[in-house]
Amino acid sequence: MTEVKIRLQQTDQVKKLVDFLTPCPYEVNLVSGRYTIDAKSLLGIYSLDLSNLLTLVIYSDDCDGLLRQLRALLPDCLIP
Repeated sequence: MTEVKIRLQQTDQVKKLVDFLTPCPYEVNLVSGRYTIDAKSLLGIYSLDLSNLLTLVIYSDDCDGLLRQLRALLPDCLIP
């Protein structure tokens, strides 16, 4: 399992994230406080409070390539 902090502040960032993760073979969730939703669900993401920092949880230990592509796609969203 890999966890990454992410901040989604614009609707186009949410759309890009969902479009990118949909074909991903791993299960991916977004966690905000006590809420956990499927990160491949546009409606699920919009149900979260996007003003807070979120945790992207990828259920794979071998996802370095996925994270590199995600950083290239949404460079301002991932928190180091």
